[in-house]
Amino acid sequence: MIIFISSSGELKSFCLHKAREMGRISGQRALTLRPQVLVAFLVSLFFCVFSEQIRYSIPEEIAKGSVVGNLAKDLGLEIQNLPSRKLRVSTEREYFSISSQSGELLISGRIDREEICGKKLVCTLDFETVAENPLNIFHVTVVVLDINDNAPLFEQSQVDLKISESIQVGSSFPLDPAIDSDVGSNSLQRYYLEQNSYFDLTVKQSPDGNKYPELILKKSLDREQQSSHQLVLMALDGGQPAQNGTAQIRINVVDANDNVPVFSQQVYRVSVRENLPPGSTILRVSATDQDEGVNAEITFSFQNTAKDVKLLFDLNQKTGEITTKDNLDFENINNYILSIEAKDFGDLASHCKIHIEILDENDCAPEITVASMFSPVPENSEPGTIVALLKIRDRDSGENGEVTCYVQENIPFKLESSSKNYYKLLTKGALDREQVTEYNITVTATDKGNPPLSTSKTFTLHIADVNDNAPLFLQPSYVSYVPENNPAGTSISCVSAVDPDLEQNGLLSYSIVSSDLALLLSSYVSVSVHSGEIFAQCSFDYEQVRTFELILQACDAGSPALCANVTLRVFIVDQNDNTPIILYPALGGEGSALFDMVPRSAEPGYLVTKVVAVDADSGHNAWLTYRVLKATDAGLFSLGQRTGEIRIARAMADRDPARHRLLVSVQDGGQPPLSATVTLHLVFADSLQEVLPEMREEHSEIPDPQSELQFYLVLALALISILFFLSVVLAIALRFRKSSDFKVLGCFRGDLGSHSASGIVPNYNEGTLPYSYNLCVASQTGKMEYNFLKLTGDMSAPQDLLFNDGSCGLDNNTGESKVISDFVISSHVSFLHRLLIFATFFRPLNSISFLLP
Repeated sequence: MIIFISSSGELKSFCLHKAREMGRISGQRALTLRPQVLVAFLVSLFFCVFSEQIRYSIPEEIAKGSVVGNLAKDLGLEIQNLPSRKLRVSTEREYFSISSQSGELLISGRIDREEICGKKLVCTLDFETVAENPLNIFHVTVVVLDINDNAPLFEQSQVDLKISESIQVGSSFPLDPAIDSDVGSNSLQRYYLEQNSYFDLTVKQSPDGNKYPELILKKSLDREQQSSHQLVLMALDGGQPAQNGTAQIRINVVDANDNVPVFSQQVYRVSVRENLPPGSTILRVSATDQDEGVNAEITFSFQNTAKDVKLLFDLNQKTGEITTKDNLDFENINNYILSIEAKDFGDLASHCKIHIEILDENDCAPEITVASMFSPVPENSEPGTIVALLKIRDRDSGENGEVTCYVQENIPFKLESSSKNYYKLLTKGALDREQVTEYNITVTATDKGNPPLSTSKTFTLHIADVNDNAPLFLQPSYVSYVPENNPAGTSISCVSAVDPDLEQNGLLSYSIVSSDLALLLSSYVSVSVHSGEIFAQCSFDYEQVRTFELILQACDAGSPALCANVTLRVFIVDQNDNTPIILYPALGGEGSALFDMVPRSAEPGYLVTKVVAVDADSGHNAWLTYRVLKATDAGLFSLGQRTGEIRIARAMADRDPARHRLLVSVQDGGQPPLSATVTLHLVFADSLQEVLPEMREEHSEIPDPQSELQFYLVLALALISILFFLSVVLAIALRFRKSSDFKVLGCFRGDLGSHSASGIVPNYNEGTLPYSYNLCVASQTGKMEYNFLKLTGDMSAPQDLLFNDGSCGLDNNTGESKVISDFVISSHVSFLHRLLIFATFFRPLNSISFLLP
């Protein structure tokens, strides 16, 4: 039923919507209805106001978040008006919620029909929904449909029966029924008994509607032939698929006992008040047995009684006295049906029913629930403005459940009864926030019981202020220092602002407005909307970003919102996370540098080589220190701690070895420090020939995995030499044919030694590497010296390998032959140069590679 209708327009729109759904009117045709139809339409409006109720059906155990129905549509509410109407559920137990976007009624909690309604055939959840602006209340009924989620279960999986052999054919033996919490077709439907020769099964119904099985004797028992029988009883429900439960029945045949106990009444009825204390006697059942002796001794027990009932009542097996074990509650269950069995010593039994009615007592005080609270209330609210909606409930019945409600007199508010159990709290005078900022309102509800019970509930009602103050940051600007390599999610800073306004007008939210970062801001930093704490979304790297600036904004929740900005400067602090990298000398295998040759005549202070290293860090983290960790002769060399220069510390002695090995460490100044090492091989020699035997010896001791490659390289050098020789011979022959001047053969005459003093071949620069190749012929015949890979000061264009003078070349007047010979020689030398470079990269340290600096 609709409780509050604030305007005829909303009533019309709601009822028009319902009328359209019922097919009574359609669109604008409702305005042109005939008088008879108009009367019927007005009657429908009347019932719409006083009898409208929304009804849905859902199965139990439906998933949380499932849609029950579009409540907004069924109530005729517009979707765009839902935020302002604040449609919501008003109930004490939160089973449902309403989507503020679509108006759909959603499941918000677990709905178990058996827990809510027990064995009721029809399970309904009645609640109200409240809409504001204007205030309306709608009654909704949700029918919870049963699903087959409970299988029939026997209280005892094994039943022992003792039956006398003298029992007559056709006698029945009641059995405990199976319990199925489901209802309707999903509840217990039928029983099946295992096929046997002595017993049949029949199903009977107790006065309370429960079905229970009975064994029927169809053939006389003979204990001497068979003293026991084993049967299987199965109970099935009507679900799809059906579920079942089984019980084993063990029957022991005993000697004859031909008289059954007889109760004084087949049905006992008693009424007790719910405030009966535990241990009170309800009644006493009696039964007699005409047998004598032990066959006349009778014991009483509960039969076909649920466990929860046995927890409330106790039965004396000897006297038949029934007493209470716990407090009774009329509001929970108002009547009980007990089944009592009287059994003699020979296991002959009879049964009776006990109907216990629970009488209500005024033991429940009224309950006050604030269904809706419109707080804060604007101080300019008119008298009669609704500020709260209260629901009053008393679980008692009759006059014990009738409630009156009132508030104190010294406040500008009053209570007005609405409908059913609802009260409206209204303003009855002017409000002034400057005088009173809040009111503590006490609502008292009293029932009409004897004695009456009352409940008071106090709640605070705040008076709203206007939003006239912008947020103010505690500092004009913020600076934060963050170490690099921070974990993602680390808090790097926090900004804070204050707003002197009240409630929502002073509730601040923080956001990042802009940044000077070139990266995606959301992947770098984020800010907590509520606390203003700034978090790093990733690990910062000082080598990539050293500082950045953020502009943060704080806005209140007023309407319109007021905002303020502040600047946060973040500096990334360098950490020692980069190991020094050795640039020179270049490392070979196993962290060792190539060989360096030192003249034996080197004086103290002679610069042998220099270790060059860099560190990507900054400050002390990049301050490098060079140390010798291990040396063949520690006193022969000195190492610059900061420069990395290796110099001769003393003059070379005859006893000193020619080869030296230095293990140099490069360590930065970080905490903890990081370091790198390089092994230097130094050879004291005045010429290359002095170190070749040692190198060959070392090469022979160490197996060369590239021996096959070396063989092919030597073979290629031999072939190139042959081709070079043939090219020279061919060039000389061509020159000889065109000129009779044999002076062109000056390089091959016997006075060749006279020209060797000035040098035969100049430096040759390839242009691709900073090295030059010097080829000189010694002054003595058969003695030649090759100097490879000397660093040159400039990178000038390649020069000819042959001089233009007559000492070791062709005559200046022989142009064509000279060009050909120069081309051939230059080509061969260039090819030889590339071949040596190729060999340098593919040879190990014990071969040609020691020639590189």
